[in-house]
Amino acid sequence: MRRPLLPAALLALLLAGCAQSPDDEPSGPRWQPRPGTAWQWQLSGRLDTSVDVPVYDIDGFDHSKATVAALHRQGRKVICYLSTGAWEDWRPDSGAFPKSVLGRGNGWEGERWLDIRRTDVLEPIMAARLDMCRAKGFDAVEPDNMDGYRNRSGFPLTSRDQLRYNRLIAKLAHDRGLSVGLKNDLDQIPQLVGDFDFAVNEQCAQYDECAALQPFIDAGKAVFHVEYEVPTGRFCAESRRLKLSSLLKKYELGAWRKAC
Repeated sequence: MRRPLLPAALLALLLAGCAQSPDDEPSGPRWQPRPGTAWQWQLSGRLDTSVDVPVYDIDGFDHSKATVAALHRQGRKVICYLSTGAWEDWRPDSGAFPKSVLGRGNGWEGERWLDIRRTDVLEPIMAARLDMCRAKGFDAVEPDNMDGYRNRSGFPLTSRDQLRYNRLIAKLAHDRGLSVGLKNDLDQIPQLVGDFDFAVNEQCAQYDECAALQPFIDAGKAVFHVEYEVPTGRFCAESRRLKLSSLLKKYELGAWRKAC
């Protein structure tokens, strides 16, 4: 869903207000979701907080500190969805990205792959976004578009570039006391499972790839999994065997869900 850009002055206030202060230093161990943990993933539409699950994954920009606090009062952990590997033209900080780091479209309207080699540019922007998640009280972050090297990004990205960038995002999250999930990027799971606290996967059943997520399960880390086109009767038995946290959702990722 496209949203209007915020004025530059308001953006500056947003980022300033999300900067960490000494009182905001992480305290205590990070949240570690276990295999089989039930969840809800909603990135569009009016948030439905009535789903009786212990984990909600919601858009970090769209929701307020009050919304996160309300979910906490209901006993939920809350994951902050962010795109860290692609630019989105409707985000309030979209103007902070120079044109030189914007690549090809990634298939979604208003989105373009980022040149993840340019950590000099991207690290402070992503740090500010994670400060926002921290300031709003989120427990974890779901960084999206973490596999640009496997796509036609417009840049000559390598697997080494991707590993370096993904580990940077994980470190930025951990430095703020946030758990962090590896989104898709199946080929690099063996190298990255130790850097991430859980995984988020789309369509591993449709493409017969779910076994690749086993390292997370073996490490006692949840795999939050979604299918869009395959009916539950074709993937839930295997999901239960693998201890995945599986849902059937619609592509718009509204409130509707069908759990295994």
